[in-house]
Amino acid sequence: MLDRFSAILGKASAWLTLLMVLVTFIVVVLRYVFDAGLIWLQESVVWMHGFVFMVGAAYTLQQEQHVRVDIFYREMSPKRRAWVDLIGIAVFLLPLCALLGWKAFDYVAVSWQLQEASRESGGLPYPLIPLLKSILVVMPVTVGLQGIALLSRCVRTLRGD
Repeated sequence: MLDRFSAILGKASAWLTLLMVLVTFIVVVLRYVFDAGLIWLQESVVWMHGFVFMVGAAYTLQQEQHVRVDIFYREMSPKRRAWVDLIGIAVFLLPLCALLGWKAFDYVAVSWQLQEASRESGGLPYPLIPLLKSILVVMPVTVGLQGIALLSRCVRTLRGD
């Protein structure tokens, strides 16, 4: 179930990438053809870009497409790989997700309390900025959940299931 959730997020992220390209095209046409610009539209591209990476992180982990120094891992048996993954997830991934979520929570909460809007005149209005910043809390949760799914897969491999 956690794998399916990550897959849905990954596909949504892919579609958001297409939308980001289309909005970038519109910004360029507006600027160079019509000599006009919309600050909120330009800002939305930057936020979509960040959103794509943050939401796509769990999917990338699920697909095992993340950065890995693969000197010995490739040649290991499935059980040894499961041990390496289990230790990596338990010692590095889950604590890092907890730390990121904990540190981001106050930052996001302040944004909501201040009813933060863009600093630029004509930029993104409230509540879009706090809503977008909330992904800083969502990302470690989704990556952590995917880490738990991978952890259970490692345990199944080690048991021989």
